Amino acid sequence: MDTPRLAEGEYRFACIVWENEPLPSGKLVELSQKELGWKKSTTYTVLKKLIDKGVLQNDGSAVTSLIPREAVQREESRAVVDRTFNGSLPSFLTAFFGGRHISAKEAEELKALIDAHRKEDRHD
Repeated sequence: MDTPRLAEGEYRFACIVWENEPLPSGKLVELSQKELGWKKSTTYTVLKKLIDKGVLQNDGSAVTSLIPREAVQREESRAVVDRTFNGSLPSFLTAFFGGRHISAKEAEELKALIDAHRKEDRHD
């Protein structure tokens, strides 16, 4: 199943679930009001939307996720790079760094990530 894209409000709502699951629906209403300023009706409308998208489920008034936060973040990150930088990860990183400096430790962590995800050039 493809990971659905979430609107900003849907993502913030899903974060409440990811951080507190399993979450009784009444507590979700309370947290949505406190953290998002939403009314009960808005909470249930967005909950239904995310259930329909296959992101969340409400089983016996316990709300849990069906898709991990990392999958949604990964999909959104790819979409930003595709849409804004024509799919170019180097262009994205150039814009992201934009004059910022990183520590030697951060550089080593990034290098390790790149090495772990590098596709070997094959001449088959």
